[in-house]
Amino acid sequence: MAQLWITSVPVLCVHSSYFYVALLATAFTFEFGSGSEQSDQNAFRAGNLVSPGAATARDVRYLLYDVNPPEGFNLRRDVYIRMASLLKTLRKQEDWVLVLPPWGRMYHWQSPDIHQVRIPWGAFFSLTSLQANVPVLEYEEFIAESGGPFIDQVLVLQNYAEGWTEGEWEEKVDERPCIDRLMYTGDKQGYHRGWFWGYDETRALSVTCLSVQGHASILAPFLQKNITAASVLLDRAETLLHDHYAGKDYWDTRRSMVFAKHLRVAGDQFRAKYLNSTDEQDHTPFSEDWTRMRTKLGSAKGGPYLGVHLRRKDFIWGHREDVPSLKGAVKKIRSIMKKNKLEKVFVATDAVEEEVSRLKKMLPEMIQYEPSWEDIELLKDGGVAIIDQWICAHARYFIGTSVSTFSFRIHEEREILGFDPKTTYNRFCGDAEKECEQPTHWKIVY
Repeated sequence: MAQLWITSVPVLCVHSSYFYVALLATAFTFEFGSGSEQSDQNAFRAGNLVSPGAATARDVRYLLYDVNPPEGFNLRRDVYIRMASLLKTLRKQEDWVLVLPPWGRMYHWQSPDIHQVRIPWGAFFSLTSLQANVPVLEYEEFIAESGGPFIDQVLVLQNYAEGWTEGEWEEKVDERPCIDRLMYTGDKQGYHRGWFWGYDETRALSVTCLSVQGHASILAPFLQKNITAASVLLDRAETLLHDHYAGKDYWDTRRSMVFAKHLRVAGDQFRAKYLNSTDEQDHTPFSEDWTRMRTKLGSAKGGPYLGVHLRRKDFIWGHREDVPSLKGAVKKIRSIMKKNKLEKVFVATDAVEEEVSRLKKMLPEMIQYEPSWEDIELLKDGGVAIIDQWICAHARYFIGTSVSTFSFRIHEEREILGFDPKTTYNRFCGDAEKECEQPTHWKIVY
């Protein structure tokens, strides 16, 4: 019978919403009656800290992912759709689960004195809705289920150094030398440390660079045939393309990304109080079960107000030609309000305080969602942004900012709710922009 001795046990306790104890590899000495020994590294791989019964009860593999740090909240939501598509392909052969990367350290999340790291997906989205599409776990659930804060294999995705061969596009995957400096460092125990969403206790056992060119599911054969690790993290996952952009699979995943109920309730209460807008009056009925929610385009009427997303800050210098001045934006807003006989305008903007003050002087009827410090502490900047999107999504008419993923997500939300495309796919034009092409209508597919 196997015997176990524990000598000199240093214990690292981490306080979180899921309590766990990570027992360090150097703290244990194993002696088995059969004479076989396990190395420290294998003994403490993710999945090996659970009891033998639990370990064999389910032969599961975990897919984790992360993106380039500067990428914003709404681009990250888009990458989730790509990863869900990859997971569906993987699950045709094996039992894979998608581990959701905690939120934090976003460029636009700049509220002072608010702790905004290690935020679970449940703070922003309905996990029940996500799980109706693909099996998902919060990161701390992964730690508890797999047995510790260890990730077996990190694959850092990158483009090919040589670019397209002879200018021709082909889908391919190859293990290659790293092009950029790795954001991971080795420690004395042979593990790899990195950002890992603010979980300093997390370690990776192996880090490799992978050049990839193609759609998300091109990685499925590689992961199944070349990687035996139980847990795999795809870093820089935005490198992969959508499998079927705007197809049924895309829309199934997008529709499953239902906002957390407390955020929707906050948005609905604001609409009712300040914008005379309710689902019943606006013909925007909502079902908690997205799989049963189907609408006809044009069926939604929307609240009696104009919804506006006016992106400023980095867009002022990054997209100068297609971003209007404040004066140009107000001129367009008044034109839309007059044409649609609307007396109220709801504005979501990242403009600095000085610009917001100027905007209010030029547009006295402007309404904003202005949470208190306590509200932001509870909802986080991400939750406030979602409430802004939810209110814009229910407007009689919406106009957004060119190439902004914040506006794109509102387009999709309005498509799901059943608005006439003419009231949704609109954007501001730059003051001197000669050709002002409007956003493309990506029709929902059920």
